[in-house]
Amino acid sequence: MTMTMRMKMLVCIAVVLLAPKQEMTAQQKPIYHKGWIDFNKNGEKDIYEDFTEPIESRIENLISLMTTEEKTMQMVTLYGYGRVAEDEIPTPDWKNELWKDGLANIDEASNGVSEKAQYTFPYSKHVWALNQIQQFFIEDTRLGIPVEFTNEGIRGLNHVKATSFPAQIGMGATWNPDLVYKVGQVIGKEAFALGYHNIYSPVLDVARDQRWGRIVESFGEDPFLVSEYGVQISKGLQEQGVVNSLKHYAIYSAPKGGRDGHVRLDPHLSWRDMHQMYLYPFKRTIQETDIMGVMSSYNDYDGEPITGSHYFLTELLRDTYGFKGYVVSDSDALAYLYSKHKVVGSYKQAVLKAVTAGLNVRTTFNHPKNFIEPLRELVAEGSISQDLLNQRVREVLLVKFKEGLFDNPYRNEKNADEVVYNSNHKALSLKASQESIVLLKNDKRTLPLDKNKLSGILVCGPTAQSTSSSISRYGALQSKIVSGHQGIVEYLKGSKVEVAYEKGVDIKDAHWPDSEVFDVPLETEEEKMIANAVNEAQQSDAVILFLGEDETMVGENLSRTSLDLPGHQKNLLKALSKLDKPLIVVLLNGHPLSINFADRRADAILEAWFPGEFGGQAIAEILFGDYNPGGKLPVTVLRSVGQIPFNFPYKRDSQLGQAKEGPNGTGESRVVTELYPFGYGLSYTSFDYDDLKVHGDISTTAGKLSVSFTVKNTGKIAGDVVPQLYVNDEISSRTTYEWQLRGFKRIHLKPNEMRKVEFEIYPKDLELIDDNRDFVVEKGDFNIAIGNSSKDFRLKDSFKIEK
Repeated sequence: MTMTMRMKMLVCIAVVLLAPKQEMTAQQKPIYHKGWIDFNKNGEKDIYEDFTEPIESRIENLISLMTTEEKTMQMVTLYGYGRVAEDEIPTPDWKNELWKDGLANIDEASNGVSEKAQYTFPYSKHVWALNQIQQFFIEDTRLGIPVEFTNEGIRGLNHVKATSFPAQIGMGATWNPDLVYKVGQVIGKEAFALGYHNIYSPVLDVARDQRWGRIVESFGEDPFLVSEYGVQISKGLQEQGVVNSLKHYAIYSAPKGGRDGHVRLDPHLSWRDMHQMYLYPFKRTIQETDIMGVMSSYNDYDGEPITGSHYFLTELLRDTYGFKGYVVSDSDALAYLYSKHKVVGSYKQAVLKAVTAGLNVRTTFNHPKNFIEPLRELVAEGSISQDLLNQRVREVLLVKFKEGLFDNPYRNEKNADEVVYNSNHKALSLKASQESIVLLKNDKRTLPLDKNKLSGILVCGPTAQSTSSSISRYGALQSKIVSGHQGIVEYLKGSKVEVAYEKGVDIKDAHWPDSEVFDVPLETEEEKMIANAVNEAQQSDAVILFLGEDETMVGENLSRTSLDLPGHQKNLLKALSKLDKPLIVVLLNGHPLSINFADRRADAILEAWFPGEFGGQAIAEILFGDYNPGGKLPVTVLRSVGQIPFNFPYKRDSQLGQAKEGPNGTGESRVVTELYPFGYGLSYTSFDYDDLKVHGDISTTAGKLSVSFTVKNTGKIAGDVVPQLYVNDEISSRTTYEWQLRGFKRIHLKPNEMRKVEFEIYPKDLELIDDNRDFVVEKGDFNIAIGNSSKDFRLKDSFKIEK
């Protein structure tokens, strides 16, 4: 059932029942009727008020009734109370504000980002407040155009006490699109219940620079992997009656030097890489789901700012990809045309350039008048025609009609308390945390630990009790985070195992980030803290050492210079590694860190990323064997920041070593290999692959191939395996990526259980961009590999395209 169909069915309930109750004066006309609302209060059912009419007819009717003032107000956002709005719910003064003529949307309305907000919780109280706001726009504006409520939602809905999930990089490590689909369903259900309509999610930025702060918000470095998640989370969201907006279009995640913040991002990459690497997830997600929103990014490409680019916002997005919804600016992306990119001479010219290019709605942290006034001037002087204005507004109204705002604009206040953060949602959050954790090392089967053979353990390290190492921005707020230490203590409650704790060192030293490039000696207090940790470790049977980052070190405006452990964490690691004790390192981090010393000296390593609300519980269950880790790396982990750029996929022979033989064979100057490759991750059990078969009929334009094989759990415990399908084009007219991911599936197998796995390959999976800049498939020989990672192939075969 489509969202529009669902909304139309809800009309039968009668919007009257959901409308905020108020006293009717003798002069007021009742506007709520069975099955329709008299938005313009004229006593007649206009076309735009009639849900039986086609949406296109309703839009055209409404536009024909709108003034320029009303049209322009459908092109701007008001940030909620505490951000820009001075009132949390309507006041009499609102009839004198700009939004007496309406608004496109209100972002973060009482979601809790501002501590001033009073209507965040309980959930029903929040819905009541949003209904009050909606009532103003329906009853107190001339045409009654409902306002859209928008919010963030990349790791759970950005609302107080909503369900919290791992950061997107952790979700990327699950290699489980079905799980991500279910996460999308939860975010969508909670968003709908809380009164939101448009959720800014997912982030589809392909993160190829490990230093970049927002890598924690990315699903990974591979475009196919990111696309699979993008499609599934979008479907999950949309099925719940909300729309979603993709971030950040386009090429936002390729900043020069991995920099972020005030810098003009200045991506340096080829036209083909732009389309095949960075735009691929947007193209697929738009074409495979009902995407109604796209957020335009701050950056430029080849000197052309995205938010002022007709090519990116219209020719590519709408004409090529088929996008039908509206484009919203990322904060000051419009203003940057003037202030940062310097491609226009004034803010007014920036408005003209952006609107002409294809921008629909300006969103940033200042009053709407800053945009509305120059926009209206441009319309009045004829620089923006009524036809262009109508088109931009038409695209906004299409989204509002598809959301059902003109059929059922109010939300049920009581329903929210039953839906948000319920037991099923919390159970899925825990499952996501479990599946996101990657086992990087497990020498001598150190893990899982046997609590029946332990008398005491030391939980140590700066992230062991850090709740800010479990969450990042743009998700659920005020979550009750289970830290790693808390999770272990609660897991071992009732056992004979005593749990000691020492912090060891702070997460960063007093000189950080300068200490990233200059060795700062330990201070006296730090030496004492490390000594205390060593002393306690000597009394313990095993050491669980939590290292990594927190949300002050990774995220928006938080790129790094180094990929090493920050501060003096390595000093603590070295001191504990000298003891004859099992040493298990647990990483809580957003950047993929170069943990070379831990890789050589620790007995076991878990990569937990920012694991969400129940991360500590998931970590404990993995450490003691109640859950067998099966996550895989969504990014390449480097030995040194000096290896950047180094990723998967990569162009042929671009990441090889240096010549050691031949006339120029002196290449002994560089560390070549990565620390852990893309797709890597261990398990407590083992798996074998067999019986690879390739069959079907595929041409350059049609048909498909079926790739089947068997995978068997050859160990003694149940576990998850993630078979990965890679393809290679042997000879091509243009240099292509050496291997490309084109299929994967997370499968749970019991001991000795065998399962047949099947992937399908279509012509679109083999495309390259030819000399005419067309996406084509060429005839020739192709190779197939099935493996546990991009460097661990277990089965290989080939096929030929002859026609």
